Amino acid sequence: MSFWIADHPLVLASGSATRHRLLAAAGLVFERATPDVDERALEDETPDRSPTGVATALARAKALDVSARKPRALVIGADQVLSLDGRLFHKSHDRAGALATLVHLAGRTHRLTCAFALACSGEIVAEGTDAADMTMRALEKVALGLYLDAAGEVALGSVGAYQWEGLGAHLFERVEGDHSTILGLPMLKLLAALRRLGALSF
Repeated sequence: MSFWIADHPLVLASGSATRHRLLAAAGLVFERATPDVDERALEDETPDRSPTGVATALARAKALDVSARKPRALVIGADQVLSLDGRLFHKSHDRAGALATLVHLAGRTHRLTCAFALACSGEIVAEGTDAADMTMRALEKVALGLYLDAAGEVALGSVGAYQWEGLGAHLFERVEGDHSTILGLPMLKLLAALRRLGALSF
C-alpha cells in the first residue's frame, strides 16, 4: 500500500541502494534516475563551505538536474557530508585511503550532515537537513585493517569508509541521531515535507 496521492510521480535522484531501501521501506512507489553532477567541482564553487551548505548545494543540484529531464515528477535529491575539525571528508578511492580515513576518525566524534531537496518543474519546492554525531572506538590501525579486510569493497562506498547498517557498527561506541540520517536520507523530515506539499495521504 502506498500513501502517495500526488498527481505526479516520485523520482529518487540517486543510485544509492541504501536510499532506495529507505524509501521502499516507507511504502513509497518511485522511480530512480542517476543525476549528472560533478560533486567535487560543485563543492569548490559553493559559497557556503560549511557541511550544511555543501550538503544542501549538492542535494539541490542533484534534484534540479533530474527535474530538468523529468519536469512532471517530484524529484528527491540528497547528499551527506562527513566533517571533523572543519575538514570535509570524501569517499576513498582505495583501501589505503579508507584506512587513513578510519585512523583519523578513530577515538573521536565526527558529524554526518544530511540534506535533501525536492524539485518539481525545474524549481526547488522544499528542502531540509539533519545531522548525526558518530563516536568511533579508539581502535588501533591493525584492528581497523582487519575491519577493512572483512568489509572489502563495500567500505569504499561510504564517505567514512564504514557502513553503519553492517559491519561498520563494530567501529562505534556511541551514535546520536536518527538512523535514516546516518544512512543518508533524513526520512522523518523528508516525509514531513511531502505531507506539507500534499503528496501523502497520511
